[in-house]
Amino acid sequence: MKKMAAKPALPGEMLREVARLYTRAQRAVAECCRTGSTQCHLLVELGRSGPLPLSELGARLSLEKSWVSRAVDGLVERGWATKEPNPLDARSWLVTLTPDGEDRVRELNATLDNHACRVLEYLSERERATVEKSLLLLLKALREDVDIASCCPLPQDAASAKDRKSCC
Repeated sequence: MKKMAAKPALPGEMLREVARLYTRAQRAVAECCRTGSTQCHLLVELGRSGPLPLSELGARLSLEKSWVSRAVDGLVERGWATKEPNPLDARSWLVTLTPDGEDRVRELNATLDNHACRVLEYLSERERATVEKSLLLLLKALREDVDIASCCPLPQDAASAKDRKSCC
């Protein structure tokens, strides 16, 4: 018998649980499309931004340089990207989607968007409208939160910890 998870009580818990479950489902969808999770992230980011230095690509996705390098090599082997010396910085590599890579990004985006639509089909029309409005508000808040990294700094000592308000 399948164990039911406890209902998340706080908004932060609910948001993290939604993000966790949605990310897991999207990874499974991408894997079914013959694209690993890391390669999927790289393709989608390159599709959004255009050519990027290898180091910038890793920074945007918070991935270690060696992971990014191996994943990009995989994209190159599949004909989805090129990796060439960066004309603006001879010490770095520039990663660019090929036309096949651009096609792959469009296919992935369509597949992932279709999955999102299927998830929303479990809701009534009114619930979908509420969720869409809430997602727009959340997207706005996330885009305005430019100080993400310092949201919850570690306290220097116990005395200062009780003076500081929790971000959560």
